[in-house]
Amino acid sequence: MQELIKRAKELLADGTVVRVLGWKAGDLAFNPEPAYFETPESLEDFVYDGFCGANLSKYMIEASKLEGKTMVCLKPCDTYSFNQLLKEHRVDREKAYIVGVGCKGKLDIEKIRKMGIKGIRGISGAEITGDAETLTVDTVYGEKTCAYKDAMLERCHVCKGKEHKIYDELIGESKETKDADRFAEVERIEAMSPEEKFAFWQSELSKCIRCNACRNVCPACSCRKCVFDSNKFDSAQKANVDSFEEKMFHVIRAFHVAGRCTDCGECSRVCPQGIPLHLFNRKFIKDIDKFYGEYQAGEDAESKGPLTSFTFDDVEPGIVAERG
Repeated sequence: MQELIKRAKELLADGTVVRVLGWKAGDLAFNPEPAYFETPESLEDFVYDGFCGANLSKYMIEASKLEGKTMVCLKPCDTYSFNQLLKEHRVDREKAYIVGVGCKGKLDIEKIRKMGIKGIRGISGAEITGDAETLTVDTVYGEKTCAYKDAMLERCHVCKGKEHKIYDELIGESKETKDADRFAEVERIEAMSPEEKFAFWQSELSKCIRCNACRNVCPACSCRKCVFDSNKFDSAQKANVDSFEEKMFHVIRAFHVAGRCTDCGECSRVCPQGIPLHLFNRKFIKDIDKFYGEYQAGEDAESKGPLTSFTFDDVEPGIVAERG
């Protein structure tokens, strides 16, 4: 982290950038939050550890409108989102100085709590340097430990790889974390009967409080005006009036990002209700791969997505419907 801070100070000092987009300590040690730093002195509050899961690429939409260049810290998976935003002309490459930061997997505090570890006061072992094998948790009940990998976010277990797809310079090393099949959970749901699928999503989506956190954090949800903010159709309401509305919000949102979602997992990470929203998107990714050929959104900033062009070889809608 110190190397990252040192480099940020240098870039600010020589005028290469006028601000730094990174993370600062939150109200709790395991709750860092995205932040801008505009002076070398302000960087004293800069943090980067295993709990810095936020994908900063979306913040570059607004940063691209500001004067001067912004240094932005992007993890390998974040660079897919930045590339996709470049492809959609939502960010300005000339306004970004991208520092690709190392990643050894990001942590989920809720996973630690589900292990029965309560009354957490602090956590060590989440630093980016080192082997990152064990977390030591200081609690009001004494010291507890858990394996680093057991506390990682779901998305890190199905990591797309530790290669930064776009950057100006790299700082820090990464560690391979993939140890699970990306589509295993999707296939489990596909194997359910229609009634079981409905019951599964009814149970999950009934938890939704329409806080819009998933929409607001999603890099692919970058429309200047969202249909769900319209006052004409009562879709701007924040509380669900019935089960149809709660399903409509998430299903329509998933359709809107189909073919553009990089599977960054931010929607599920920020959901206060713990709804596995990424499974909607991952189902679309799986089907797009099958019907149009394997495609990874954000792999580059030039190629056209499978749903943005037409060929006579494209699958017919009736065939998709027949799959069920």
